[in-house]
Amino acid sequence: MNSPLLSIPGISYVSAAFILAEIGNIENFDSPAKLLAFAGLEPSTYQSGKFTSTHATMVKRGSKYLRWALLNSTRLVCMRDSNFNDFKNKKLAEGKHYFIALSHVAKKLVRVIYYLLKTNKTYELQKVA
Repeated sequence: MNSPLLSIPGISYVSAAFILAEIGNIENFDSPAKLLAFAGLEPSTYQSGKFTSTHATMVKRGSKYLRWALLNSTRLVCMRDSNFNDFKNKKLAEGKHYFIALSHVAKKLVRVIYYLLKTNKTYELQKVA
């Protein structure tokens, strides 16, 4: 398997195979937001009249296998990539629960995966000054 996903630290052959099998052709998605919705990782909204709820849960529609692979990969990527780990720690410092912070990092990972698959480039660790 020669996929740009394998260049992301923490994503192994098995995780990459799960993700690629569930996504299929990346050209089916116009934006990372649509891929996020396909994985069922987007937040829900509740509105009634002028009321908009501030508490939004994950909708969990879409591919449960892709969602599982992304959340497990996110945990491993946080262990091996300082940028993802710093983002997770930032969300935890904001007072978010661990799994909420992990879902935010998973959204960031989906955007990275979308870009890598669209451009067929490899992941490079960004140096933060």
